[in-house]
Amino acid sequence: MQEIKLAIIEDDAVIKESLETFMPQHPSITITASVTSVEAFLEKARSGRKPQIDVLLLDIGLPGMSGIQGIYHIRQKYPDLDIIILTTFEEDDKIYDALCAGACSYISKRTPLTKIQEAIFTVSRGGSYMSPTVARKIAERFMPKAKKQGDELSERQKQIVQGLVDGLSYKMIGHKLDITLDTVRDHIKRIYRTLEVNNKMEVIKKVMDGEL
Repeated sequence: MQEIKLAIIEDDAVIKESLETFMPQHPSITITASVTSVEAFLEKARSGRKPQIDVLLLDIGLPGMSGIQGIYHIRQKYPDLDIIILTTFEEDDKIYDALCAGACSYISKRTPLTKIQEAIFTVSRGGSYMSPTVARKIAERFMPKAKKQGDELSERQKQIVQGLVDGLSYKMIGHKLDITLDTVRDHIKRIYRTLEVNNKMEVIKKVMDGEL
């Protein structure tokens, strides 16, 4: 029988307790870590008794470092970890930023516990799992659309462009928008491709010329 070592990072006491109670009812699932913040998780990972983990259920809105920011640091300790975002946030940019950062699945907290458990088994077998509403948003993002001038960039990308115009560094933009430096860089590459430019000065020039 497949054994799955599960970790949980969740600061809502009721949800955390529900996950801790329900998930181990399946004989294949063992909870090896359950904490309320990314910082507490990383502290465990740095200890001499680093827990073994296959799948992580990760909230976004956490005290201290956000879940999305934490993915980079978590992957430094567990590069092969399957990360499932379990959150109340269903905005397009949150979904996109989490997946760009390295999450393999994105689930709403409104999802029944049985479905969350199903998602754990799905990702442990190499698959991905999305709540229906999230899957729809992802599909809509890639649906062909008639583009209008100025509509080529996502709202997040427009925020990053504004950061460039304001003279902010990539690190400062990431801090301001609560996303990782790697996520900022990924957006920047996409912005360059979309606008057919090679550097940030060309992006800024397009803004100054009223093309964006």
